Order: sequence, then structure tokens, then C-alpha cells
Amino acid sequence: MAGEPQSDCLFCKIAQGEVPATIVRETETTVAFRDINPQAPTHVLVIPRLHHPDAASLAAAAPGVAADVLREAGEVAAQEKIQDSGYRIVFNTGAGAGQTVFHAHAHVLGGRGLNWPPG
Repeated sequence: MAGEPQSDCLFCKIAQGEVPATIVRETETTVAFRDINPQAPTHVLVIPRLHHPDAASLAAAAPGVAADVLREAGEVAAQEKIQDSGYRIVFNTGAGAGQTVFHAHAHVLGGRGLNWPPG
């Protein structure tokens, strides 16, 4: 059920400390950790502690937590010293868009040029 930890969800397990990750920031509502397959020099995932399958469902069910995820993405960029050079926040929604873990998460990417259009 959305909002509750899912026993088969990797990101729920990371949020609960059951699976190790390189944590860079934590708040009451979010966890930020380094991506294990980085696509840029800085590639950090920011997840809500609550389980929601994608960004749209998170925003609909818990808009305050969705705002927390975005706020923390900005804090990660500042901590990683990429806020001045520029960074990208990406939410992949659905398998066709590249989402592979169905727990809402924001990718914070920076530290190199990011071309447009992506992909």
C-alpha cells in the first residue's frame, strides 16, 4: 500500500537501514544516497521515506513530502558544490521512461555538461 514500507522494495529497505547505501543526507521525511551506477560526477538519489511508486503518486498523496524531496535535491546540490555550475533533477516515471525501482525518487545530476535533449 502506498505510504507504507514495502517488503520487496529496495529503496524502502535503504530508507529503513536494512540495505547499505552511501548516505549523503537524511531528514525526517527523506534519504539521499549516491547512485550505484552514476551517470555524472555527482549522481545522488533523493527518496521519500514513505513508499509511493512514482513522483505523480507521491505528489498526489503527500504533496508536502514531494516538496521535501525537491528541497533536499537543492540541499544536495549545495552540499556537492554544483549549485553554481548547474545541475539537473530528474524523476523517471514508468518503465518506458527508465524507472527501474518503483519507489518515487529524484536523481540529482551535475559536475559535467548536461546536454539537451536528454537521452
